Amino acid sequence: MEMEILGLNLTCVMGSLTAGQFPEKQCLLPLISKILGYCIVAASTTVKLPQILKILKHSSIRGLSLMAFELEVVGYTIALSYCLHKGLPFSAYGELAFLLIQAIILVAIMYYYSQPIGITIWIRALLYCAVAPTILAGQIDPILFEALYASQHAIFFFARVPQIWENYKNKSTGELSFLTCLMNFAGSMVRVFTSIQEQAPLSVTLGSVLGVLTNGTIVSQILLYQKPAVKKEKKVK
Repeated sequence: MEMEILGLNLTCVMGSLTAGQFPEKQCLLPLISKILGYCIVAASTTVKLPQILKILKHSSIRGLSLMAFELEVVGYTIALSYCLHKGLPFSAYGELAFLLIQAIILVAIMYYYSQPIGITIWIRALLYCAVAPTILAGQIDPILFEALYASQHAIFFFARVPQIWENYKNKSTGELSFLTCLMNFAGSMVRVFTSIQEQAPLSVTLGSVLGVLTNGTIVSQILLYQKPAVKKEKKVK
């Protein structure tokens, strides 16, 4: 008898536990993968919130690379549309929808604090608004779609490089949120495992590995460049 809840097949695990045995690896790993996948999706609903709140609190985007965050929006758009039209299970890509929405909000806030906005920024924003709906709807040539998805790994890589370089150049991470970057890093690590278990295309898995490397670099920079807390001197009586 099949026992399935929210796409989680519990038949194998429950059968083993009922028989008084610990579930075998091939039985347990797919279930763990599904659970972790849904955990990532749940966590992704607020992953960029700390970064948004930090910018709003300080009314500043000091040390943040606008191009890096714009490229993130493009990368999330391509990745989400590809996963949707490949028919992957929601647990394998669901976080992309929430990350895309938050990334767009984040870029809009950065535009606000980048006044005056130059003509090139307006052109990039309008170009995205014109092309994104077509990509998300999958209304492009299949071969072009595959090429576009292959390029999104490079897009995510170059989305991180400007920020990594900005941090290195300034020897500071400015208004970059440690919590957001840490969650990005952890999410990438878990997504490598779930991509393998869900038998996602190799390109999807490699993209997650690349995310581990780049997000891990940024987290390391935050830890390296953070200023030590200033100790208050005790008053001498």
